[in-house]
Amino acid sequence: MAAKSIVGILYDFDKTLCTEDMQNYSFIPALGMTPPEFWGATTEFSAKTNVERILSYMYMMVKLAKEKNIKLTREYLNNLGREIKFFNGVTSWFRRINEFGTSLGVQVEHYLVSSGTKEIIDGCAIAKEFKAIYGCEFYFDENSGEPIWPKTAINYTAKTQYFFRISKGALDQSDDNKVNEKISNRRIPYRNIIYFGDGMTDIPIMILVKENGGNSIAVYQPGSKEKVESLFEDGRVNYIAKADYSSGSDLDKVVKLIIQEIAVSSELARKQSQLLKK
Repeated sequence: MAAKSIVGILYDFDKTLCTEDMQNYSFIPALGMTPPEFWGATTEFSAKTNVERILSYMYMMVKLAKEKNIKLTREYLNNLGREIKFFNGVTSWFRRINEFGTSLGVQVEHYLVSSGTKEIIDGCAIAKEFKAIYGCEFYFDENSGEPIWPKTAINYTAKTQYFFRISKGALDQSDDNKVNEKISNRRIPYRNIIYFGDGMTDIPIMILVKENGGNSIAVYQPGSKEKVESLFEDGRVNYIAKADYSSGSDLDKVVKLIIQEIAVSSELARKQSQLLKK
């Protein structure tokens, strides 16, 4: 029996699945700051030192936590994930989409590619839904349990490597050989990949997915449609849709149509292969 075709759905996290930046829910309030104050301080530090913005926010998390006597352990960060609030329908989305794929004879896999803090994501309600989670990680001191160095930093251009990793099945970030080697059969063909993002930091991977035959979708919150309309008009994404993941929503309908198309294309490719062998 032939193996099922795989549909790989890749997601950004902040403002794509959850309603705002993950640090805003409980980490920043614990510092006694507002989100504009924290992110403003991060921007100021980045401008002053020329440190890359993702590394800047990671540095500011560590610096400000120390100033407030907060032990920024892995456990503490995991617990912050419990406070994350998701868009309508997100928590049941994965089960519904998986079942839909199964009904069409394809296997759906979900992957997270975020510039947010992986340790926070690991503690959230939907972490178990992903085959792999890629995000910014800290290296923790073995004795104190607190961060002493960035382990992984994923900015908008670094996201693109995960398109190739996931397509090849090279999910181990420490394995540079597998992700760079030339292969004839990808575990997930490019055309079977769908990417969800919300804006400017997703543009490189959105373009990469779209130009290689996959589908990129820009989601928007109510009242902010204009922020993603230009992405569609400029040909950077295939679709735009409101960030409503509930059953019967526009986003739900579009993704199911894409999965149907992938299922039909995969079946036609199998049939063609069978005919060639006769």
